[in-house]
Amino acid sequence: MDRAYNGMPASQLCSAAWRKSSHSNPSGDCVETARLSSGGMAVRNSRFPDGPALLFTRAEWDAFLKGALDGDFGWP
Repeated sequence: MDRAYNGMPASQLCSAAWRKSSHSNPSGDCVETARLSSGGMAVRNSRFPDGPALLFTRAEWDAFLKGALDGDFGWP
């Protein structure tokens, strides 16, 4: 694939090494992430690995992680 874009089939990210959290539940309702060669991150639904991938720049991913760690998303 020459150019990665949001919503592309995750299966077309051929060099992506997908990872699932060790905290994922046994029913398989999880997301998987993969670092992109651009330095960004891709996210896909583990139940539909050939479905669309959401792509984030490094800055977007870092902001998301910081927000999650800071409790910005309403989790206790």
